[in-house]
Amino acid sequence: MTTHEYAHRRLRQAIMVGSIRPGESLTIRGIAEAMESSPTPVREALRRLSSEGALRVLDNRRIMVPRMTADRFLELISLRSVLEQHAARRAVPHITERRIDRLAEIDRAQDDAIARKDKATALLLNQEFHRTLYTANPEQVIMPMVESVWLQLGPLLGIAMEHVEQLYLVDRHQEAIAALRKRDEDAVAAAIDADIREGIGGFERPAIENLLRLAGQ
Repeated sequence: MTTHEYAHRRLRQAIMVGSIRPGESLTIRGIAEAMESSPTPVREALRRLSSEGALRVLDNRRIMVPRMTADRFLELISLRSVLEQHAARRAVPHITERRIDRLAEIDRAQDDAIARKDKATALLLNQEFHRTLYTANPEQVIMPMVESVWLQLGPLLGIAMEHVEQLYLVDRHQEAIAALRKRDEDAVAAAIDADIREGIGGFERPAIENLLRLAGQ
């Protein structure tokens, strides 16, 4: 992996798991020092993340994770549901038992992370579960769009992990796995929709607004 790719992946993951808060400003020099890197790969990584909607470049050359509003959050959740139901349906005709077994392994690892209260790892494993499902379709072109939404939701998920005791009340991944074994596209899409909407997406608007207040949004 090149230094440019490493810087991009590391920053991208930090945003996806909410390590950088909405409204927090960054500098190229500060990030480069934290990553023990030169400014050039960091500058390129920030440019790419800005084009993905994850960061906003300010007039004073500082970079900021965009602030979140309740309306924007609800819009992102709705978009995520539409995109990922489509991706799940398209994956079903290509899914193999071996890949379904891999999805079951990821789900068990996520359950273990939740039991350990390792919420950051649980969030990364949740993303791995969805990515592994959707990329079963060899012709998929949707993952960049899906991951762009993940990037924009990540900072609020980080806030939720600090203040919410339990993000997932029902393991909808198990429902998706059972539906995949039956090759039932409708049931797979319904499980994915429920998984998205019953995580932090299932919060009522007042709860979302309270989280945003806690984060100083």
